[in-house]
Amino acid sequence: MSADAISRHIDARSFQAPGLQQLQPRQLSAHAPRILMLYGSLRERSYSRLLTQEAARLLEGMGAEVRIYDPDGLPQPDSVPEDHPKVAELRALVRWCEGMVWTSPERHGAMTGIMKTQVDWIPLSEGAVRPTQGKTLAVMQVSGGSQSFNAVNQLRILGRWMRLLTIPNQSSVAKAYQEFDDEGRMKPSPFYDRVVDVMEELLKFTLLTRDIAPYLVDRYSERKEERAKMHAQTLARL
Repeated sequence: MSADAISRHIDARSFQAPGLQQLQPRQLSAHAPRILMLYGSLRERSYSRLLTQEAARLLEGMGAEVRIYDPDGLPQPDSVPEDHPKVAELRALVRWCEGMVWTSPERHGAMTGIMKTQVDWIPLSEGAVRPTQGKTLAVMQVSGGSQSFNAVNQLRILGRWMRLLTIPNQSSVAKAYQEFDDEGRMKPSPFYDRVVDVMEELLKFTLLTRDIAPYLVDRYSERKEERAKMHAQTLARL
């Protein structure tokens, strides 16, 4: 069916019906999936950091290349120039990665300010590049009390806003102080098994989408807007 037959309001030049052919990458990436991990606490014994490190071991065991960003020293958003070393480090890692894991403690029923600060420093766009768009995301949280999902629910909202492909599964570790031994390793439990599930699912989605991410997040409205800009620039040169 043609675009004109669908609606008189459709811009036929920008309209594209999704197809299976475009979902088949021309060439599969051969390198290990690149995963960036962020955590949201600066405590000496930070359970969000310990959970992140445990998940990193799993990801590396599954064949991923993993980098963990240390938020210590990252300034508040807009308080320093964008070339501040900690900001530049974070943004370079976001450009490098193909997927992310965000792990926050739940504090006062929400993610921590440290977690939100990291996300706030990540731009939606850098010139013509959208550093987060189409990349995968897994969300996790730790709690000092009973099971809760406030932080992971908020992280999902942020992931959607940053145009990340947030996977269905997630991890929420209740009474986290009971779940790690003296060496900082996670004890065997259903909580640990869920972390394995989440990391496994993240890698599957990353491998499935990384070579076709630009097509998955290509939008009619943006194609239409870009065409209008190009038309206006052409007219301006005449």
